[in-house]
Parts: sequence; structure tokens; C-alpha cells
Amino acid sequence: MFAVYAESFSADDPLSGLVVGERPDPEVPDGWTTVTVKAASLNHHDLWSLRGVGLRQEALPMILGCDAAGLDEDGNEVLVHGVVSSPGWSGDETLDPGRSLLSERYQGTFADKVAVPVGNVIPKPASLSFEEAACLPTAWLTAYRMLFVQGAMRPGETVLVQGAGGGLATALITLARAGGLQVLATSRDEAKRARALELGAHQVFESGARLPVRVDAVMESVGKATWSHSVKSLRPGGRIVISGTTSGPDVDNAELTRIFFLQLAVIGSTMGTRGELAQLVSMLDATGARPVVDRTMPMEQARDGFAAMAAGEMFGKIVFTR
Repeated sequence: MFAVYAESFSADDPLSGLVVGERPDPEVPDGWTTVTVKAASLNHHDLWSLRGVGLRQEALPMILGCDAAGLDEDGNEVLVHGVVSSPGWSGDETLDPGRSLLSERYQGTFADKVAVPVGNVIPKPASLSFEEAACLPTAWLTAYRMLFVQGAMRPGETVLVQGAGGGLATALITLARAGGLQVLATSRDEAKRARALELGAHQVFESGARLPVRVDAVMESVGKATWSHSVKSLRPGGRIVISGTTSGPDVDNAELTRIFFLQLAVIGSTMGTRGELAQLVSMLDATGARPVVDRTMPMEQARDGFAAMAAGEMFGKIVFTR
């Protein structure tokens, strides 16, 4: 079958290990099923995989892709939840020490078909296109959990989204506005700040700028470049929810004195559960909020999509179609 896969790793030139070609059809263990992929979205995780982060050498060649929407074996329109739990695990999948994502231990979604546990398939509402639905299982699910589960945000609270522009940040802005929050966003790029306003942010600022108010919570995925600003932007008793460190994990100033003196909370968040993905789908169906798709391209052109992500030339999600 057609597939987009990692053949080798390179920290300096990740696209050198990317292959667009053919791979064997997926093996389907007991309790698993196959989904015929109609659309799959690109995540930073896929780029990190090509750098050898989170993917073992012995797992190569590995079909990339964590997200997909398509047709189940009965022809029903479905989404794929990309978190795969250990056999016998029950409860919150994100807390399973043995969990993995599709494209880490099991072959991913950038292919004609993907094999997944039966429990990882959920119905796609007719109100969402395949392209929109394919954006949800990683970036949008991560944003939903950050805001409404780990962040426990309530209507009327104020949230700061750092680094507007990527798939996660656009999801955070859209969902926060749909959830009745006051939304502030930052970006180094003037055009991306303007787009964030169009998307629903109430106010936008240059990265690191002093805010007119202290916020209830900060949604943080940038790391080193924004950490100090995130801490300084919080009201006493506020909270930072962090799900990534795209600018690096090692901060020069952790602001520990400010954190303990103002009784700030630092909360980690990773992906989300199957139940939360279903809640997210219901929220979008009810509110009319939709993922921001930067561009849609045939999966055969995947290399161009990876190059755009590596260069930061995107606002929203890049989606591959079959």
C-alpha cells in the first residue's frame, strides 16, 4: 500500500530520512481493526520522529502520522484516537506508563490503511469534513485537555496562549473562545497576531510584551523562550498548563521564587483520552467551531508539508488527503 514513512534519522536534516513510497498492508492483531484513511494531519511529533526523538532505530521503517479520519471496515465515517494503551489497561490512557502513540511502536496513519485497537475508533459526525476531523486527535485533543481538564477553566476566566500560529495554538484560541473564556495571545509575527484576532482572540501582543491584566491561566507549549513571561503573566494563585517545549526544555530562569510566593500551579498535560476526544467532537458539533486548516495536499506531496512545518510557514494544520 502507499505510505509515507521514516527510513532513517537525522537531527540536522530530518527530511533526509523521509520516504514517500510503498509499505506492506497492516497486520491486524486480535481486538484490532483497520481504517481506510481519507485524511491525516501533520504534527510536530512527526518531524521529531525524523530527528530520532521518541522513535527507536529498531522500529524503522516506521509509517508516520498520529491522526486520521476515514472509513471503518463497515464503511462508517470515523476518527482514530492515536493513544494506544497497554493490553489490559483501564482508566485514563494518558497515565498508562506503557502507552504509545501511533507511529512510535505501531505503524502510523500516513498510508492507505492503518490498524488500530477497536476501542480507538470513534464516530465522525456528518458536520465535520474528513479534513477537519483529521486535525482533532493530537493537537485539538491536547488543547481540549489543557483548557478544560487539566486547566479546569470556566467561562469568564482569562487565558493567555503563547506562540499563536501552530496547530495547537490555533486550537487553544478557538476552543477557549468557544468555551466562553477571555483570550489573549502572543506571537513574534505581526501577521500571525492579526490571524489570531480573526480566529477569536480578544487581544494579541508581541511575544514577551507586558499584558494589561494578570491572567487566570497560561497555555504553554513553547518552553524556554516564553517560560519567564508565562510565569510573570499570572495572577496570584494562577496556573500554567504545559504540554510541550518547542523552543527547548532548559529554561535560564525557572522563576521558582515567584512560583512559590504567588502560589502558582504548574500542571503537565499530554494528549487526551478517548472519552475526551468524543467530548471534543461533540463540542465542535454543538458550537460550530472548526479547526483551522493551513493547507490541504495529496499525501504524495507530504515532503512539501514537512518542509513547511520545519520552516514554520503555517498557521493552523497541514492536512494530507487520500
